[in-house]
Amino acid sequence: MKIVVSGTSESDTDLATRFTREAEPFFDVLSRGARRLTRSDADAEDLLQDTLLHAYAGFHTFRENSNLKAWLFRILYNRWVSAYRCKQRRPEEISVDDITERDLAESASRVPAGLRSAESEALDALPDNEIKAAMDALPEGFRKVVYYADVQGYTYAETAAILGIPHGTVMSRASRGRQRLRIALAHVA
Repeated sequence: MKIVVSGTSESDTDLATRFTREAEPFFDVLSRGARRLTRSDADAEDLLQDTLLHAYAGFHTFRENSNLKAWLFRILYNRWVSAYRCKQRRPEEISVDDITERDLAESASRVPAGLRSAESEALDALPDNEIKAAMDALPEGFRKVVYYADVQGYTYAETAAILGIPHGTVMSRASRGRQRLRIALAHVA
């Protein structure tokens, strides 16, 4: 396979050789930069490897007379930020083995009515009792689809995945559920 870089044709082997030749002198300084960002030798090694992988994958876009060191450091920093944000979004994980029966009993005792579903919580938070009554009157399948698609704002595909039903079923249940709500709440409008 030939890759065109700045008007010249370069094979994958030539590109790999050029990347190794030009980037290798910066490995030590990149490693120190990765350690400074991560504050951990193991995480720094992972970050450096991820950086070099992304740099190699995008090396065909690198302009030959540009500052390679700055380009590599920008990739290093961007990969660190992406990994940091990913860790921030990830929920805290606790081993099931670490949870005792006592922990479960204590957490259940803090909730007055025991553990309730998110759907029940959202329905209770609705301001109008007539809307709650209309939602409660919907058949279970319609109510869940309308709740996830309209109240929570999930797409049909996400709702289908959450409920484990086909995409088309979600669409038809949402349509029928909304129609039933319109009829039930017509006097409110």
